[in-house]
Amino acid sequence: MKLRGLYAITPEDIGRVAPALASGALCALQYRNKSADAARRRDEARALARLCRKHGVPLIVNDDVELALEVDAAGVHLGRDDGELAVARARLPGRILGASCYDRLELAERAVAAGADYVAFGSVFPSSTKPSAVRAPLALFARARQLGVPLVAIGGITLASAPQLVAAGADAVAVISDLFDAPDVAARAQAYAKVFAHEIA
Repeated sequence: MKLRGLYAITPEDIGRVAPALASGALCALQYRNKSADAARRRDEARALARLCRKHGVPLIVNDDVELALEVDAAGVHLGRDDGELAVARARLPGRILGASCYDRLELAERAVAAGADYVAFGSVFPSSTKPSAVRAPLALFARARQLGVPLVAIGGITLASAPQLVAAGADAVAVISDLFDAPDVAARAQAYAKVFAHEIA
């Protein structure tokens, strides 16, 4: 699959997402809300699925295969404790399956063997969202190129640090705070896109 650029992860206030999608700068949007009840998650996921379809951006649902199927999302992202990847792959034919692999190449190898379309490593930097998360070394991205799937960097990423991740071998950067806390979300998204455009040029 093609996955290159800014991979946005939703903030608590999903109202901030619309300008990011409208910017044309996202390669994917992941819906993640750990604190909401099932009804609110359904409502938010449905609204985001409509918005993502309008802007041609794939919606990836975090940790919930059932919800992804219910709202006809483009795919699912699973962590270590979120169910078997092979089972999810069987339930999601033709859809995107991503996997969190933390700081471990062997987890990524197993994820790809089980059918993952992309793998995510991190936290690459200290993260306010997950302060206790294990740190993934930048050298891991070069080692993981052999896997033949897109590599996503996550954790504490800012516009200033994104170029070094691209240089290290990341195909996409997953960002929450530095994108959605920006005064102008659309402008910040476009600035991230330029990091990748410069690299391609």
